Amino acid sequence: MAIVRDLTYLMFFPAGLGLIAAGLFYQWIDRKLLARFQNRLGPRWFQPFADALKLLGKEEIQPHGTSAFLFAALPILALAGVLTAGLAVPLFGLPPVFSFPGDLVVSLYLLSLLMLCTGLAGAQTRGRFSLTGALRAFTQVFAYEAPFILALLSPSIALMIAGEAGSWQIWELAQSAANRPWFALTLPFTFIVAIIGLMGKLELPPFDAPEAETEIVAGALTEYSGRGLALFNLARAAELVIGLMLITALYLGGVGDGLLVPIIFTAKSLGLLVIVVMLQTVLARLRIDQTVSLWWKLGSVLVIAQWLIILIIRVLNLGG
Repeated sequence: MAIVRDLTYLMFFPAGLGLIAAGLFYQWIDRKLLARFQNRLGPRWFQPFADALKLLGKEEIQPHGTSAFLFAALPILALAGVLTAGLAVPLFGLPPVFSFPGDLVVSLYLLSLLMLCTGLAGAQTRGRFSLTGALRAFTQVFAYEAPFILALLSPSIALMIAGEAGSWQIWELAQSAANRPWFALTLPFTFIVAIIGLMGKLELPPFDAPEAETEIVAGALTEYSGRGLALFNLARAAELVIGLMLITALYLGGVGDGLLVPIIFTAKSLGLLVIVVMLQTVLARLRIDQTVSLWWKLGSVLVIAQWLIILIIRVLNLGG
């Protein structure tokens, strides 16, 4: 029975198909809210699902001069990396499918596979739009990746600085966060960096220069169609859910006990999504040089400043 249960978790819910379906639903909420904030109607609830099914059924055309193996493998690797990262995250407040010491670091690197695969997908083609998008994607990663990783490691580092037993295991951190004030209140700088870093990873406005449709069509994925494009889109939808729920688990009260935990946890993640959509609405697209020069410095400085504040408070408490 345990094998059947584990296979169900892996293939359907909370991971696998359940995660993909949740990603498409969250993607619809993102598009719908963005449209309403811009005084538009927006899509119906089934539109992301219809788009995915349509792309999966369309013909996939391989551009001349590309590697057939890479062209087919990169979308699969991107989606596999994201889904694997989701195994260690307490999705919807439920215990993770597979948890182990250090899974926080592993999950953060697995979430980076989507960007790497997207950049490689554009770099191997000869199209000018794809090459430009790939160059921008690889350039932008230097701006947000380090601050984002440091921001999500900050709750554990804060516990260590405070003299408590820190952990690199997501589930342990989430349970520990349930018994203390929200880290979003005690670590506001790194909380802000985590949200903005997630927007950068997903190439959401104002960090959408790598796929600016008014300039370079679809960026690195311009030459992709059919199944390959669908897998990239599904990977991005799933990463949206994982990123929101990872931040929720670490910064918004963690995971406690009780029957209402999944409902409360999901509501918190949806609240984060509303904040992300509001930022998309009010901020204009940054040039790639602005993203690198501004956010690399600002994001890293904010994280380090937060650590210094924690350390100073710790020293003052010991001195008192």
